[in-house]
Amino acid sequence: MNRRAFLGATGAFGLAALTNAQQPTPPSKLPVQQQPPQRPDEATIITVDVTRVNLLYTVTDRKGRFVTDLTKDDFDVIESKKPQVIQEFTAESDLPLRLGILIDTSNSIRDRFKFEQEAAISFINNVIRTNQDKGLVVSFDTRAELVTDLQGDTEKLIAGVRSLRPGGGTALYDAIFFACRDKLSQDQPRHKFRRAIIIVSDGDDNQSNYTRDQALEMAQKADVVLYAISTNRSKIEQDGDKVLKYYTAETGGRAFFPFQVEDMEQSFENIANELRHQYNLSYKPEPLKTDGLFHTVDLRVKGRKDLVVHVRKGYYAPKM
Repeated sequence: MNRRAFLGATGAFGLAALTNAQQPTPPSKLPVQQQPPQRPDEATIITVDVTRVNLLYTVTDRKGRFVTDLTKDDFDVIESKKPQVIQEFTAESDLPLRLGILIDTSNSIRDRFKFEQEAAISFINNVIRTNQDKGLVVSFDTRAELVTDLQGDTEKLIAGVRSLRPGGGTALYDAIFFACRDKLSQDQPRHKFRRAIIIVSDGDDNQSNYTRDQALEMAQKADVVLYAISTNRSKIEQDGDKVLKYYTAETGGRAFFPFQVEDMEQSFENIANELRHQYNLSYKPEPLKTDGLFHTVDLRVKGRKDLVVHVRKGYYAPKM
């Protein structure tokens, strides 16, 4: 199977439509750290089309049970302390998926790697729907590598997972940056797809060119929700666990911490269930700002403090 190192130059930012993008140069086999990292605004030529802010989210009660019977009128959207008018709303779980499965293949997870593989394979079999969903597999150790490109063929995705072998450091941030910018932003319009990344890692990055917050910014600009399954089994919160919690909280996903490798499949199943119980809404910001900055959004259920909304905390406006 052809495996490509993390390199690329196509992408999308914030609410921008992906048009007239430069094509990437052929990928090399050099480790990422030997390539000078590009600034996001230097990596892509885009045409800005300011249309909407799209929010994909789930609602649970305090016990974590999904709440699926809410309507458009049950929600308030607040941006810059001003209520926003919801333009579109759907309470369905049938949007096509665009999923990135990012698997840590560093030495630190060697003793539980087979469990990771089998749990990921079960997830692919249960979630990816033929002719509707697409997935990709990225491994990361000393570099991030595209193992299986974005596609709907589950057999190829599974073969990619089975081909992985552990060894090396951990370039988690580079893997997130690459998957969001170069792959999950491809299919347009954005509000017609659910984009998510499932990270299987201890979260302890020690090899990336990009920083933790550069990777997060790219996920936010690509409208990607990050989920994480920690491979830390010490039952003591490590710095990597804090990173995973940070990513998932900022993008509206969730982090899972199975203390036994045998429980990892249940964590994948929990993510699959969440992907099937999501709401989707969009609005046109008022007032409209094209300053290239991050704008916070507060989404809440009217009069229901007993319910928790899992949603990204804001969006990057395009700069004009």
